[in-house]
Amino acid sequence: GAGAGFGGGVGGGFGGGFGGGFDGQGFPACPPGGIKEVTINQSLLAPLKLEIDPEIQKVRTQETKEMKQLNDKFASFIDKVRFLEQQNQVLETKWKLLQEQGGTVPGSRSLDPFFETYISGLRKQLDCLSSEKIQLESELKSFQDNSISLLFLTRYEEEINKRTAAENDFVLLKKDVDGVYMSKVELQAKLDSLADEINFLRCLYEAELEQMQKTVADTSVVLSMDNNRSLDLDSIIAEVKAQYEEIATRSRLEAESWYKSKYEELQATAGKHGDSLRDSQGALGPAAPPPARWLTPHRPPPALQCEALQTSIADAEQRGELALKDARSKLTELETALQKAKQDMAKQLRDYQELMNVKLALDVEIATYRTLLEGEECRWA
Repeated sequence: GAGAGFGGGVGGGFGGGFGGGFDGQGFPACPPGGIKEVTINQSLLAPLKLEIDPEIQKVRTQETKEMKQLNDKFASFIDKVRFLEQQNQVLETKWKLLQEQGGTVPGSRSLDPFFETYISGLRKQLDCLSSEKIQLESELKSFQDNSISLLFLTRYEEEINKRTAAENDFVLLKKDVDGVYMSKVELQAKLDSLADEINFLRCLYEAELEQMQKTVADTSVVLSMDNNRSLDLDSIIAEVKAQYEEIATRSRLEAESWYKSKYEELQATAGKHGDSLRDSQGALGPAAPPPARWLTPHRPPPALQCEALQTSIADAEQRGELALKDARSKLTELETALQKAKQDMAKQLRDYQELMNVKLALDVEIATYRTLLEGEECRWA
């Protein structure tokens, strides 16, 4: 894990520091972290289109008016049929009376047969009315029984509809809750990944800073040892060569492929300079103490390196905070859109329930008229 971190992430930051040591360009800033902006689907923020087409509403209103008109016509038709039946019964009674009166002897002056005929006609009419009353009472009783059963059936259907509506509401609410929970889990996972990335970058920069401090400490020790040595040019050149080889080994583990080729070229150049220095030492003999810049490669001051690392850490933390704020703001937008969608859905469900109530009332009324019509048809039959 550490090798992969220093080979990839550190290769751009710490490896760049050693490259600056050879080329004299200073310690570069650490590369930006892999913090990506949180993106959301903009279609989720759009309100739901739950508007009812006004044309459909007009058609439904027109159908309701036509249904009421047809119901009124049907009721008037039934009343007219009953009135005609009563008139027919009266006319039949009168016709029978006239027939009975026409069958008597014209010359008879006795009024008893006439009154007896009239009384018998009235008795027959009374019997007919009594039988009709009994039939109407039985029909009324059956109609009341049917009304009670229809009322219980209507209440049962209402309870079934309420239960179905409650189950549908529960399913819809469960879907909404599941969606919100999944969004929350996803955002929490993104938040955890951002926190892990920030912690990784912080540990990485601390490790780079610690390694840089160790490198600076090792360099100071080498300088103190060199100052205490005698002015032996061969030993000085050997120390410089060993230091170059150590730096090359460390950079080869941290840098990428292009930096390896560049370092090999620099190492070859250093070897040539070492050979030329040996040749010059053999030709010139003992010489004056070499300058301090021959002993160690040029490196930026440790204070600048620490400041650059701290700046990079601060930038990474700032980017992480900005990304976290952006994620929270987008989460708020999603929650607002979800709340609005819930309100629109609740309004749609209320409208649907009202339409179902109107439909149920119309169905009950149609069933009542159908029962009346069937009763009239049975009477005619």
